[in-house]
Amino acid sequence: MERKILLTDCPDAQGLIAKITNICYKHQLNIIHNNEYVDHSTGQFFMRTELEGIFNDETFLMDIDQALPAGSHRNLVDTSRRKRVVIMVTKESHCLGDILMKAYDGSLDVDIAAVIGNHDKLAALTEKFDIPFHFVSHEGLEREAHENQIIDIIEGYEPDHIVLAKFMRVLTPNFVARFPRKIINIHHSFLPAFIGARPYHQAWERGVKIIGATAHFVTNDLDEGPIIDQNVKHVDHTFSAEDMVKAGRDVEKTVLSNALSQVIEDKVFVYGNKTVIL
Repeated sequence: MERKILLTDCPDAQGLIAKITNICYKHQLNIIHNNEYVDHSTGQFFMRTELEGIFNDETFLMDIDQALPAGSHRNLVDTSRRKRVVIMVTKESHCLGDILMKAYDGSLDVDIAAVIGNHDKLAALTEKFDIPFHFVSHEGLEREAHENQIIDIIEGYEPDHIVLAKFMRVLTPNFVARFPRKIINIHHSFLPAFIGARPYHQAWERGVKIIGATAHFVTNDLDEGPIIDQNVKHVDHTFSAEDMVKAGRDVEKTVLSNALSQVIEDKVFVYGNKTVIL
């Protein structure tokens, strides 16, 4: 018996759930789990259906296509293949370490193909988990020349996703275009507040009472891509900017690993500049 996930994203119409589930029954597929959502402001329907059985993908999807309205998108995901990721880092270890440990103990079901750093500080940590580390220095290189070296390495691993685990360089439009909707970033702020560099220092100057972190897909608009996960931590007037940085690290690593988990489990639909998570 195989397990697969049917992802459906289409204009809402009467009887969609019944039509889809009846097709699953026709193909003798057992529905293990099903979630659906309708955005009534736009009239868009989303459904995630976990299925078990013997699949004939071509005929099953043909029947699904005939049942869905025009402008629909559907995908049948094979859950037997683990998602592959490449992680990009600079110097901070907390987000990388959290993902490495969770992948090692199985709480994050992902294949970490490689780690790429523009500094070599995290090479020893990465290699303790028997994962290759590629040091690609940016010193003396134009931004695109540096990124082209990184792109060559990434494409050799053919990852499903690229994770920016505190990679502290802004990516060019060329890099983002090579991996559309595949790059996941952790921003050390509860977006949309405090976009850009040194957000904890911006927050301290504003006298905030909470700090947070946001995991989002990367687009060409800095820190404005579709948000996957967020969380916050309370602070007060006694916190310095440096205290906020330290307190925020636990939030950052948790938010990033949660976001990665949801993405690799095919729970995230990107719709415009938002996400629907089922």
